Amino acid sequence: MFLCYNTPMKLKKLFKIFSVILLLAVIVLSVYILLQKPSNDRDWNDDQKVLAFAERDGNLVTVHNIRNFNYRDVDDFDVNYYDKTFDLDKIKTLDYVVEPFSKFRGLAHTFLSFGFENEKGEMDYIAISVEIRKEKGESFSPWRGLLNQFELMYVVADENDAIKLRTHYRKDDVYLYPINTFTEKKQLLFWDMLDRANTLKDNPEFYNTIWSTCTTNILDHINKIRQEKITKWDYRIFFPGYSDKIAYDVELLDTDLPFDEARQKFKINDLAEGWQEGENFSEVIRQNLK
Repeated sequence: MFLCYNTPMKLKKLFKIFSVILLLAVIVLSVYILLQKPSNDRDWNDDQKVLAFAERDGNLVTVHNIRNFNYRDVDDFDVNYYDKTFDLDKIKTLDYVVEPFSKFRGLAHTFLSFGFENEKGEMDYIAISVEIRKEKGESFSPWRGLLNQFELMYVVADENDAIKLRTHYRKDDVYLYPINTFTEKKQLLFWDMLDRANTLKDNPEFYNTIWSTCTTNILDHINKIRQEKITKWDYRIFFPGYSDKIAYDVELLDTDLPFDEARQKFKINDLAEGWQEGENFSEVIRQNLK
């Protein structure tokens, strides 16, 4: 009888001790997170040392520090940046890029690419990618991303950098989806993303694995130009390898194909690998979009 009476009492006491320890751990962790301060002054990776920013004069937008590295491998490259002025009246295309990087398709990086017609009647493309800003020696961790361990940055890059890096050197699958929307909305979206890059240049923020990722930030920008907002709490936002299906479901993708066929059509790896030196890379990877 004594054992039967005492055992529940011991379990109750252990549960109380465990609860107190757990509460203290949560408090300590919360204080640690709150004490972290974002900064633009750290020993950054060579590919993320320079922040892009933009200036606007009417419909002319000058983008500074567009990344255009010449890669020999993921970590072996020649550093190169350039500035370029874009006329918002000449914006023609918008594409949504999805790069799954794990055996589990849900883990992926996403970004947008904008196409402008230049004076020669040819197209210039510029990609805007929301990323963690890694310090030297750092690599992405979703757990550290919950603890204010990564700053947020907007990488603005030539497609020869942003897309070729992923198809040729990281060897990831890459999907390039054309987006169907009005010119005015493309203009608003382009400037809104660059304006955010300007803000981060002067006021750094932390990346967060749940509410401030590549895809959640894109969604914030997209929702500013949509009358019907896309919910941020769809599981496919947290597993962005499936976010292309959201874009398909809300009729953002410029296609009449069934989704599985569209996904296959807009996978660009074979086209990218067929690119030859001297060819226009952006045109080569868009052969299926025509």
